[in-house]
Amino acid sequence: MLAARCLRRLKMAVRLECRSASAVAALPAAGAARFHDFDAAVTECIERRELRAGRQVHARMVAAGYRPALYLATRLVIMYARCGALGDARNVLDGMPERNVVSWTAMISGYSQNERPAETMELFVTMLRAGCDPNEFTLASVLTSCTGSQGIHQIKQVHAFAVKTNFELHMFVGSALLDIYAKSENIKEAQRVFDMLPARDVVSCTAIISGYTQLGLDEEALNLFRQLYNEGMQCNQVTFTTLLNALSGLASLDYGKQVHGLILRKELPFFMALQNSLIDMYSKCGKLLYSRRVFDNMPERSVVSWNAILMGYGRHGLAHEVSQLFASMREEVKPDSVTLLAVLSGYSHGGMVDEGLDIFDLLVKEQSTLLNIEHYGCVIDLLGRSGRLEKALNLIQKMPFEPTRAIWGSLLGACRVHANVHVGELVSQKLLEIEPENAGSYVILSNIYAAAGMWKDVFRVRKLMLKKTVIKEPGRSWMILDKVIHTFHSNERFHPRKEDIDAKIKEIYVVIKAAGFVPDLSCVLHDVDDEQKERMLLGHSEKLAITFGLMSTPSGLTIRVMKNLRICVDCHNFAKFVSKVYGREISLRDKNRFHLITEGACTCGDYW
Repeated sequence: MLAARCLRRLKMAVRLECRSASAVAALPAAGAARFHDFDAAVTECIERRELRAGRQVHARMVAAGYRPALYLATRLVIMYARCGALGDARNVLDGMPERNVVSWTAMISGYSQNERPAETMELFVTMLRAGCDPNEFTLASVLTSCTGSQGIHQIKQVHAFAVKTNFELHMFVGSALLDIYAKSENIKEAQRVFDMLPARDVVSCTAIISGYTQLGLDEEALNLFRQLYNEGMQCNQVTFTTLLNALSGLASLDYGKQVHGLILRKELPFFMALQNSLIDMYSKCGKLLYSRRVFDNMPERSVVSWNAILMGYGRHGLAHEVSQLFASMREEVKPDSVTLLAVLSGYSHGGMVDEGLDIFDLLVKEQSTLLNIEHYGCVIDLLGRSGRLEKALNLIQKMPFEPTRAIWGSLLGACRVHANVHVGELVSQKLLEIEPENAGSYVILSNIYAAAGMWKDVFRVRKLMLKKTVIKEPGRSWMILDKVIHTFHSNERFHPRKEDIDAKIKEIYVVIKAAGFVPDLSCVLHDVDDEQKERMLLGHSEKLAITFGLMSTPSGLTIRVMKNLRICVDCHNFAKFVSKVYGREISLRDKNRFHLITEGACTCGDYW
């Protein structure tokens, strides 16, 4: 080892040449030799991150009375910071009689990389007060530490400083700016910085695409990738991983296949996170077979890989497969809290109530440290789906966590499905105390009253919504056809083929009614006559999307529809009859899960 050899040479130099500091001063040639020995040893320790050897080298300097000059002292700061010994690094910096921008930046970078934002900002201010001007590396390191409640304020201050010092358009600073703006959900400012960059590398391109994806702006992320790729952007594994996350949100199978093909053609080295993203993308696009192929062909798998495939099967309601995979997983890797969440969620979606409760009881006894509020949420969801609402309410009251809005919301949704007014009123009261401005709570309570025919209470809730200016999220469905995203809202009025869609859906309605379809009028939550209810049901966004898919795709192609909310019972029945009568496979992904409908039967088993 080079560090050990350098140490041996240093020991010999100290014994033979260096009885005192004055001897060093008197022997410039020997001093120069000693500098190179020290420099080589410190450099080796930096490269290998050998803290113990680095401390020995530093100790030899002190023992020999050798006071390192600015360059070598800065190398010591870098060595300690790289090894995570920030206290030692700061001691060296504070003891330096002279410091330059590299010295300050080495320490600032050490704090930043070790997630010490307060110390980063404090030292940056000290550096400015000492009269030292930062460089591009200093500013990039400081920007990554602009987090917390004061984060956006600090970002703007550093950004203003970068503009004044003409560093704004430097690649390192510009990339750091757009990345931190994107992470702080200020995507417009991130885009402005990106547009101003004189040159763009793979890091800056990936950062801006990732910014859109993290905010759920998946269509914008996809469009930006296409634009940049056509302009010659180079892609790496991280770029593709980010893009696949966007395609997962869009459930865009065609684009997903193209990206997968591009990855294979580039012959990128194995990157586990990329394979995990492929598993997730295919499962969210309804192609579990492809997810499983990617999973089975991985040369090595982490717990994240197992979690991705477990989540995929659970999302499709294949609880038995989840159970089998979980058993296989425990032979290869140790499950974590996400694994347990995937398993419990899979049991919930698959209707394996007793099995889910059994494994939860086992986890409480044997692995309680892995359980958190989300695991309890899964069990409450499982109980709610099965109609055991009182038991779910008891579990909420007994669990060791404060119930969240999501948990109360899950139970309120179950009250809507099972038309339980009593529990629904109790739960909605809790929700309105937590989030009085959340429209979902009002809407579901209104739906519960409407299903029970309690119209006075329906009007009371809606009046309360108007008073509090609460707005319901509109339902929308979409599908991708010929690389164009077609979006439909209830009673769609603006689609260019609106008249054709209206005519076709009426035709479909006649055909499936003759085959036995009966509209479920309970899905209309307005006090109107039956004829009006049927007309309102025809305008649901998922029916319009399915109809458009039937009109616009060849007979052998699966109709793929996504919806932002939970699919209603009537639309689910509509999709099953369309599938049966027209011989089409329909893949419908709603807010909660996948519905793959073939020949009139759905993989959910009518349980969702």
